[in-house]
Amino acid sequence: MSRYARPAGESADYLAAREDLRLAEIDLMRHGERVAAQRRALPQGPPVDDYVFIEGPADLDDGDTPVREVALSELFTAPGRPLIVYHLMYGKLQTEPCPMCTLWIDGFNGIAPHIARNADFVIAAAADPPALRQHARNRGWHRLQLLSCGDSTFKYDLGSEDKEGEQDSTVSVFTRDGDGTVRHFYSTHPRMADDIDQRGIDLLAPVWHILDLTPQGRDDWYPSLDY
Repeated sequence: MSRYARPAGESADYLAAREDLRLAEIDLMRHGERVAAQRRALPQGPPVDDYVFIEGPADLDDGDTPVREVALSELFTAPGRPLIVYHLMYGKLQTEPCPMCTLWIDGFNGIAPHIARNADFVIAAAADPPALRQHARNRGWHRLQLLSCGDSTFKYDLGSEDKEGEQDSTVSVFTRDGDGTVRHFYSTHPRMADDIDQRGIDLLAPVWHILDLTPQGRDDWYPSLDY
């Protein structure tokens, strides 16, 4: 039990229900730790192509700095560091940036310096560099490496794009061997089962967990680009 005082006036029924909930929350936390350990214990993943991305200038102002090509293997900044790629739903058939992806990336921009202490992290989208960078300027994303991959099969091969160009949000993790071979370690999608349409990567955003603390929960709320 917590060593801190609780609000006065709580009924016996409330205290009993709250204790049951506390124990359930502990079980949930421990189960999450078991799942994370199971993920870390995955066997070595397969090698992947050294996909080529297009990156804009180093800052958010296009200026006269040309875009450049950067290979997947070049996104690793040091030996032993994993690479995390968030696949933004933007480009091809997704003609407007996905509001849900944008919500997640708003948060990533804030915590990017903390992630950088442990892993390399980039945002990849099928949108061309000017459109991608304009959206970044609109959102104030100044701490993230933004990559366009609309001309490669990267998103299709990783399951975040279908043959028609329909986009899906995905998170992929890669590792790099000592000889430079890049391997796929893990990917996950929001739609994990027929009855799980948007919940598969909730762990990446605190918004849902904060809303789940309230009496109404998250309900059917969906983010927007214009509030």
